[in-house]
This record gives sequence, structure tokens and C-alpha cells, in this order.
Amino acid sequence: QVQLVESGGGLVQAGGSLRLSCTASGRTFSPIGMGWFRQAPGKERDFVSAIRWKGDNTYYADSVKGRFTIFKDVARTTVYLQMNSLKPEDTAVYYCGVSYSGYYYIGRGYNQWGQGTQVTVSS
Repeated sequence: QVQLVESGGGLVQAGGSLRLSCTASGRTFSPIGMGWFRQAPGKERDFVSAIRWKGDNTYYADSVKGRFTIFKDVARTTVYLQMNSLKPEDTAVYYCGVSYSGYYYIGRGYNQWGQGTQVTVSS
């Protein structure tokens, strides 16, 4: 059983930056991809970004392109989300997930999740 632990959320002013981390532990870890999702109050969980675990492919939702960067440290089984130029509409609980599907880059096949970390952007 893989466990995912996120950290790095917090309160930041608009225009500021945060870096989220998600570390996986447990059995041998070899997903197809890892991703970040977010869920604002009263809304569905939305895809934010994904990265291929063995490779360099990265993917982003249109709403975060040019502002967010996903990257990983395979040796530490950790994926990061660097968030710059934050906007109030980025406020949400951010979750990392693991996918063993080839369609991880469009938000498919995520069946393991972290507990989430709150990101609040004030105007």
C-alpha cells in the first residue's frame, strides 16, 4: 500500500508563490504518472498538472500554464508543484495522486491520494 503525504500549503497574497511537496512511501513505487489536483469549496476536484514518473513529460491545465511547474525527485519518491503568480482563484485544497494508467496526463486512473493541503490566496 502506497501512502502519499502532501505539504507546503498555506496562506499567501496574490502574486506570491508556494511550493507543494508530495512524498510517496510504502511498497515498491513505480507508477505511470503522478498528478496534482485541486478542489475548491462546493466544486469538483479538478486536474492541475501531471508528470510521467519515468520520463520528462509534464502536463498542465490551461488555467495554470506558465505559472505552475511540476517536477520530481525519483530518488526521494517526491513530486513537487511550484506555484508562482498565485491568484485568489487558485484557492483550494490541493491533492496529489498516483496513476497506473497511460492516460494519467488527462487525469485518468488516479486511485491513490494524499490527505490534501490547503492553499489560500488572498487578494
